[in-house]
Amino acid sequence: MPLDEAVASLLAKAVPAVGTESVLTFEADGRVLAQDVVSALTVPPRDNSAMDGYAVRAADCATADSVLQVTQRIPAGTVGSALAAGTAARIFTGAQIPEGADAIVMQEDTSTLPQEGGLGSVCINVAPDAGQWIRRAGEDVAAGDVVLVRGERLTPAALGLAASVGFDRLTVAKRPRVALLSTGDELVMPGDVSPEAMKPGSIYNSNRFFMRALLHRLGCEVNDLGIVPDRRDATIDALRTAAANNDLIITTGGVSVGEEDHIKAAIQALGELQLWSLSMKPGKPFAYGNINGTHITGLPGNPVSSFMTFLLLVRPFILTLQGAARVAVESVAMRSDFDWPRPDRRREFLRARRNADGGLDLFANQSSGVLTSAVWGDGVVDTPAGQPIKKGDTVQFIPFASLIA
Repeated sequence: MPLDEAVASLLAKAVPAVGTESVLTFEADGRVLAQDVVSALTVPPRDNSAMDGYAVRAADCATADSVLQVTQRIPAGTVGSALAAGTAARIFTGAQIPEGADAIVMQEDTSTLPQEGGLGSVCINVAPDAGQWIRRAGEDVAAGDVVLVRGERLTPAALGLAASVGFDRLTVAKRPRVALLSTGDELVMPGDVSPEAMKPGSIYNSNRFFMRALLHRLGCEVNDLGIVPDRRDATIDALRTAAANNDLIITTGGVSVGEEDHIKAAIQALGELQLWSLSMKPGKPFAYGNINGTHITGLPGNPVSSFMTFLLLVRPFILTLQGAARVAVESVAMRSDFDWPRPDRRREFLRARRNADGGLDLFANQSSGVLTSAVWGDGVVDTPAGQPIKKGDTVQFIPFASLIA
């Protein structure tokens, strides 16, 4: 099945159903907004100064080296009096512009002329333009504006914007409850068995570590069920337990057609299953199922295959469960600084990284078991099936930063 077709089919099953909750704005980073944020006020509420300097009438200092008497001092948070002709007001960043002033001269373009018994005078070294260094009322937000839209995934800047219009709490999608389990008698956990004590054929369970991290970054509540033995009864018991109180179950390994791959039979015994052979590399076997309303995605066991199928299929699925508006993978056009003369008949995702010359270098070993490729690289080149690449070609690059944030 082509990857795009598989993604579309998967997302059609991801009806947002995790519910909503109100959280402190301080704690909403990365969450999906479930309700529009509408401003009740104008930001900034009044014209204010963008600089430390002097509020003036531009006509009073139309030539350089004009000297004006300083009649008032206006810190941020205070309101000055109307500015008389031929005078200046000492003003600070964020302070409201006094009536009558129409320009700010920044401090660096002035010289002070102190005198006893007052605020002194100021020499305006550079003639200002009317309107310069003034932030206009409402130039950021007008009352009634929708400043954040439902379905938006909240960023640090978005939290600051919500706070700037008075929101100390936000309504967001609840955290999806995700059960994570690995299958395979060959798997052991770091710390349980030392490298020198590893039995022949054993491997450390690396998938469990990056999968939990990816799920936490997506705002999920992770229920880690550990490693399930390669037995049908154990797999059925684990899936039955997971389906009882989770929105999604993710399995790694056991979705191929071998005699020791029990995920397919276990899901069929408890619910419904679709098993797809995806036209992508790395990654090929992928399972989707449902047990009593709980979604199941079965990923391949090879670490890079598991990593990529999660990013390209499961990530948008989880975001859709939360009602996110933007889930599509976004790529950028970049120059290839490598050759790829023998393309696969499947769509390939080649691990690469940007170089100092603005192009892309390719990791030498593109095997699905080489996790170092995903650490060395900072993204993948999305390569159509059967398409070779020559140095200098324009390719589509998907940065990992856009997929794991």
